[in-house]
Amino acid sequence: MPLLARTVATPLSIEVRRGAVADLGALLADRRISGGGDVAVVVGPGQGEKIVELCRPSLGSADIFTVSGGSVDSANELGDQLRRRHYDAVVGIGGGKTIDTAKYAATRYALPMVTVATSLANDGIASPVASLTHEGGKGSYGVHIPIAVLVDLDFVENGPDRQTQAGIGDAVSNLSACADWELAHQVRDEPIDGLALTLARTGAEALVNHPGKITDDGFLTTLAEALILGGISMSICGSSRPASGGDHEISHAIDHLYPGTGSHGEQVGLGALFCTFLRGDLERFGQLARCLHRHGLSTRPGDLGLTDEQFVEAVAYAPRTRPDRYTILEHLALPAEDLHTRLGDYVDALREHLG
Repeated sequence: MPLLARTVATPLSIEVRRGAVADLGALLADRRISGGGDVAVVVGPGQGEKIVELCRPSLGSADIFTVSGGSVDSANELGDQLRRRHYDAVVGIGGGKTIDTAKYAATRYALPMVTVATSLANDGIASPVASLTHEGGKGSYGVHIPIAVLVDLDFVENGPDRQTQAGIGDAVSNLSACADWELAHQVRDEPIDGLALTLARTGAEALVNHPGKITDDGFLTTLAEALILGGISMSICGSSRPASGGDHEISHAIDHLYPGTGSHGEQVGLGALFCTFLRGDLERFGQLARCLHRHGLSTRPGDLGLTDEQFVEAVAYAPRTRPDRYTILEHLALPAEDLHTRLGDYVDALREHLG
């Protein structure tokens, strides 16, 4: 991942509520965002027509663009369309692919970007990163963070549960990523940003300790806030450090060795749980295990369809995915034989905590 633009800027507005899409025009009336109402609205396939129908009364003469694919090519094509006239801002409405496509295109032409999220599958809602496919692979590209973020709980609630579960995994994995960052600071004197660390960890702590279910507005609001805080934390420190550690390395390794295994959030959630066990923090391990289990996420390799041997192979390969990053995986540098032993102990610990 390229270095991100370090900035202390935060969005002008953050709203998590029902009806956000229908009331979008009220936000755009803020002259800090659009002085003349000239905005480009970017939607994805699927729910795009419904979203446009809801938005149209409040958007006036806004131009609507439909994108698909979540690729660099589609983002560049959108950018070429945006440059044909003046726009005060770009509004990306939808899930991760649509928002990342809009973020990339808006950044390319230095246009302010507003996120209206209809799912909570990852921390791309407010992050300075766009995850897009390119030449057969998936890459992460540094972009500007949105100047405003809206999350519409009506769409989140009506979307697939698996998307929300993925968001939970992505958000709580910040706890492991922050622990890895602190380890690198202690062992290798890597610089650490206290504000970024606090934001990422605070959102994840609130989520882990929330007693609600994925059908509760209160829980979904906490999830949205955790994902948004994680994105802002990356912007503050100029890197993905507070939201990506050994947990993400394991997920990247699974993607490389066994593509299509699970969603990003499912994989980083499992990776965070295993890294926490390797770290020896059994109290945190139990807390994370209960949270993931309660919300139906994977806690064992078999839950993702991986054998123990495949998971060990992925963990052993994981440090190669981010050679510049120091985590518990690099710190322990365990050979495959020892990883097999640790995985057995990990499963035993899960039985103790989950029954």
